[in-house]
Amino acid sequence: MIAPRICVTLILLVTALSTASAFSATSPREINRRDAVMTTTTAAATGLLQLLVASPVLLPATAAAVDLSQYQDGPKGIKYLVTLEGGGTVKPQRGQKVRASYTLYLNGFPEDGDSNSRQVDSSKGLLGDQPFEFNVGVAQVIKGWDISLLDMVQGEARRLVIPSDVGYGDQGAGGGFSGIPGGATLYFDVQLTELGKLPVIDDNQREWLEQNPL
Repeated sequence: MIAPRICVTLILLVTALSTASAFSATSPREINRRDAVMTTTTAAATGLLQLLVASPVLLPATAAAVDLSQYQDGPKGIKYLVTLEGGGTVKPQRGQKVRASYTLYLNGFPEDGDSNSRQVDSSKGLLGDQPFEFNVGVAQVIKGWDISLLDMVQGEARRLVIPSDVGYGDQGAGGGFSGIPGGATLYFDVQLTELGKLPVIDDNQREWLEQNPL
C-alpha cells in the first residue's frame, strides 16, 4: 500500500523559449505519483522552476544491504539486472515516445532481507497498471531512466540501482514519507512496455540533442 501522496505545488515561470519545449510543453500543475521519475532539468530547459513545499522534512535514506553480485554494470554507475527478456532487438531512439511500468523503492528492494526498503511510488495501483508515457532521452525524466530505457527493448524488464547523481542528486524530490531525500540511491523495478512511433526530428531538435548528450 503506497503512503498517501503529499502534494507539492510546482510553479513554472517561463522566461525563455528552448528547443527542449519542442519535445514537451510544460504548464503549472501539481506533482502526483507520476513525478517520481520526472526530472527538474526539464523545467531548466524552458524557464525557472520554483518548488513550494508544504510538507514535513524528508526522512533520510539508510544504507541498503543489496546483493549486487548478479547485476551488470551500466553507464554512470548504474547497476541493472534483466528480470524479463524482451522481444526483438530494436531499442528506442532519443525523442521517441515510450511507455514504462515501474515501482520505485528506497533503501533497497523488499527481498533484500534486513533492509528498510519502502515503496514510494508505482505505476501499479487499485485500477491496475498505468504505464508512464514520456519522450525518452530528452531530459523529461531523471538521467538514470533515460540512460537505462534507451538500452532496453520492448517487453524487457529490469531491476535498476540508480545512484543519486543520475537520480535526484543532493536536492531530492517531494516531501514527507513519500518524498525522496537528497543523496538517495533509487531502486526501480521497470519494464519498457511499449515503443511509440519513431520521432521526426527537425533541425532545432537535432541541434539540441547534439548539445545535450547523455
